Amino acid sequence: MDRLELSAWLRLLMTPGVGPLSARKLLAAFGSPQAVFDASPSARRAVLSRDIASLSTPPEGLAEQLDLSWDWWQGEALAERTILTLADPRYPAALLEAADPPLLLFAEGDLRLLQTPAVAIVGSRHATTQGEENARAFAEVLSQAGVTVVSGLARGIDAAAHEGGLAAVAEGGRDGGSTIAVLGTGLLQIYPKGHTALARRIGQHGLLLSEFLLDTPALRANFPKRNRIVAALSRGTLVVEAAVQSGSLITARLAAEMGREVLAIPGSIHAPQARGCHALIKQGAKLVETAQDVMEELRLDVAVVRHPAEAGDAADAADAVFADADAPGHADPVLTALGFDPVSQEALSARTGMGPAELGVRLLELELLGEVARLPGQLFQRVGRA
Repeated sequence: MDRLELSAWLRLLMTPGVGPLSARKLLAAFGSPQAVFDASPSARRAVLSRDIASLSTPPEGLAEQLDLSWDWWQGEALAERTILTLADPRYPAALLEAADPPLLLFAEGDLRLLQTPAVAIVGSRHATTQGEENARAFAEVLSQAGVTVVSGLARGIDAAAHEGGLAAVAEGGRDGGSTIAVLGTGLLQIYPKGHTALARRIGQHGLLLSEFLLDTPALRANFPKRNRIVAALSRGTLVVEAAVQSGSLITARLAAEMGREVLAIPGSIHAPQARGCHALIKQGAKLVETAQDVMEELRLDVAVVRHPAEAGDAADAADAVFADADAPGHADPVLTALGFDPVSQEALSARTGMGPAELGVRLLELELLGEVARLPGQLFQRVGRA
């Protein structure tokens, strides 16, 4: 694609009054964006059954966006940068199944990941320690098996999922797996700002993807839009933690509408972050406890992914996501008393019969060992690890 062709695509994207559906109708009728603009108003009216006068005049800001996009695309960068159009043969076929596939995709990183089996892992921005650990562990096991982890770069579960996908790559540069981050902003406006370093790593070892112009800031309406891309790119969507009113449930609904599988990890009946998952399970989502459950439900044959020799290791690791610390010879009275729900030190003292000083020392030891997490409100929770 040369600069002139890019200008035509940007113009079609930016023209007021032309939504994705109208743009696709025009492209189907005339073949290319430039042909759309070269056509007569009456010819365009025949396609759309209405006149869009704005198609006759370049939109405001087009020249600036063209300069920005061209310089970003052609400039030196640590990761490969690409602008995909609907006409590009590298455009992900899975995304064409969405109701309104983007006209343009700005991509930074490894485009080959768009052709690999993928699973979306999404959940609460206000995740628990256990929820983040679950997301990270599931993502790492799936990535080890050659499955690409897709998420939205948000705080909480999304970030943990990306970290897990990257961890599998860092463990030896495996061919396959890794992670795709679909942004609700332009690629030059990483949100949240605190994830800038994470986004940079994903660009180098995974793939950053956005349908929005490069300098598009964080706008509330754009984040639900990016969820359809997360769902469409994936064979299934795994919800780790979600409140009843959660953006993650939007992704799950979109996945179901596209005929994709929806999976959910159950949690404590007392945890608000588990209620969305429980609602999904009641509605027919697959309850999963290990990454192997995910692979089996989605019929992901790890024997045919890029690194089959590691499939056995991945399955073994999946079975260990919730390691049983209460196995004979390994029981700890404090861990046993904790269970897996958040509990106060006072309640734990009553359960164990230990005094405040003794219990406080033991909780600190377990916290340093990574067995226990300290939560807001002076609560403690046992951590399951892969």
